[in-house]
Amino acid sequence: MTGGYRWVILATGAAGAGSFAALRMGLPALGPAIRSAFGLTLGQVGLAFAAVAVGGMLTLVAWGALTDRIGERPVMAVGLAGCAVALTGAALAPTYPALLAALFLAGTLGCSATGASGRAVMGWFERTERGFALGIRQMALPLGGALASLTLPWLVDARGLDAAFVALAGLSFTAAVASALLMRDPPPAPSRGPALPAPPPTRDARLWRLGAGGALLVCAQASMLGFIVLFLHDARDVSAAAAATALAVVQLLGAGLRIVAGRRSDREGLRIAPMRRMAARNAALLAALAALATGPGPVLYPLLILAAVATMTWNGLAFTAAAEISGRARAGTAMSLQNTIISVGGALAPPVFGVVVEATSWTASFALLALAPLAAFLVLGPLEGDEDARIAARTRRAAAETPEPLPLEAT
Repeated sequence: MTGGYRWVILATGAAGAGSFAALRMGLPALGPAIRSAFGLTLGQVGLAFAAVAVGGMLTLVAWGALTDRIGERPVMAVGLAGCAVALTGAALAPTYPALLAALFLAGTLGCSATGASGRAVMGWFERTERGFALGIRQMALPLGGALASLTLPWLVDARGLDAAFVALAGLSFTAAVASALLMRDPPPAPSRGPALPAPPPTRDARLWRLGAGGALLVCAQASMLGFIVLFLHDARDVSAAAAATALAVVQLLGAGLRIVAGRRSDREGLRIAPMRRMAARNAALLAALAALATGPGPVLYPLLILAAVATMTWNGLAFTAAAEISGRARAGTAMSLQNTIISVGGALAPPVFGVVVEATSWTASFALLALAPLAAFLVLGPLEGDEDARIAARTRRAAAETPEPLPLEAT
């Protein structure tokens, strides 16, 4: 598709996804402030981080199915506006349970942008550009998190914790208005003959396997992003502001590498094989981090940043693969199902990681975390053959639709 409006769609979808990510990925920057304001343990702080993910996990598939039925614009506009209201409630929360409830509600509503924005990109971009486009859309997530990581601690120091939640609410509401004004349905897809039959997303074993691999990969991502600030602050005596800056750097670098990963996957024409390579690399980096967790700063800090960044590069490929397995008509449900399964890892990993740190050490926790991407490498293996089969089938359909050249007339 060559229409210039597709870039408006991409920007709008990225803004919606990024505004929710500012909450989901930027919230760890508020970890010290939340712990201080409510007198929490590390495990309780991790549970606050997980409340947003749990809320999304319970409603993502429903939002995705609704998107497939009525389109992206109403889903994103209503969901993000509701998230803004919930975050206003978080700003006013007088107790820890009230804060958890508000964050949970923000997750149930704000996650509407996840499948809807991805489905919009799926509809407006061809396969040869889809990895790149979804890489940009996925880039918006760490960018939103980086923006939050840089600004929220400053807001806390200047105006208090409630001002930080109000700022997040304003960002979500702005994205809701943009979605209502700018989001449009994609043009009809060109006919390319019958594709391989695919079961509904919720009954497609391939999507469940892909989701399981993503859930294992996100365990490392969620734990690293969720606790890098507290690791630097508590274990290495780094100031809260400097630790939050490190989180922002990780998110910015991760954002850029998501685009690189998407473009590279477009050139390869593959999604699963690159994901498996990333999983193997992440396992190696986390194992090295465990070995050097108590080592000298000049060696540890670059490795910490590299390992955290590496855990962020695979997301766009996972969502692209989910959409391509299910097809355009069911992309909203498929991508939401993918994110729901991934959210299980995102919800469980931070509190478990925090408990393991308190019960053992940072070294043991990083070592245990390295096993998750290693398991993802194994889980995703069978999907490589399936992807090869789909590519071969698409090539045969394209060849069958190409008209035979007319024979040259004898002269």
